[in-house]
Amino acid sequence: METAVACRTCGLLQRMDELRPGTAAECCRCGSTLRERKVDSLGRTAAFSLAALIFYVPANLYPILRMEFYGAYSESTVWDGCVKLFQDGQWVVAVIVFLASILIPLFKLLGLFYLVVTTHFASARLRPERTRIYRIIEVIGPWAMLDVFLLAILVALVKLEQLATVLPGPGILAFTAVVVLTILASASFDPNLIWEESGKCQ
Repeated sequence: METAVACRTCGLLQRMDELRPGTAAECCRCGSTLRERKVDSLGRTAAFSLAALIFYVPANLYPILRMEFYGAYSESTVWDGCVKLFQDGQWVVAVIVFLASILIPLFKLLGLFYLVVTTHFASARLRPERTRIYRIIEVIGPWAMLDVFLLAILVALVKLEQLATVLPGPGILAFTAVVVLTILASASFDPNLIWEESGKCQ
């Protein structure tokens, strides 16, 4: 079945046949990708999302940094950092860190998992709402700055090496896994499947 699609880059309206999984359609004028069908989108998104949710628990329970400074030993989790910032009066920074590193990634993963489950069972209910959920996930994606937070931790490990003994805690591996798996889960989901049932577009 042919559909009319407008290129997001140059605006050219063109007809496109239904795509098979693993294929993509390009604009005949500018070469931009019009639409792409991902291979086993639901299975991969579910696997990455579930794995990220599993790692999310130890990433927030276990310390991500261990520091020894002139005999004083301390361990810090992401939540400890938020609490410390709030106690120091930097509540704006504390709220940003809490949202970007704890709350938004959790909502993003739960949202993706919900979309996978409802799409898998070909549910025709609440399709516009599910589409809005996907758009919200796309919007908040850059605000889930797990990768930036991880980079800040690594910079701290290097910079503080001359002043104190700083070692990565057991939570850093789980935190890294959440970062990578969240990126893979977001990239694997095909939103076109929300509007498909039994392999046919509605």
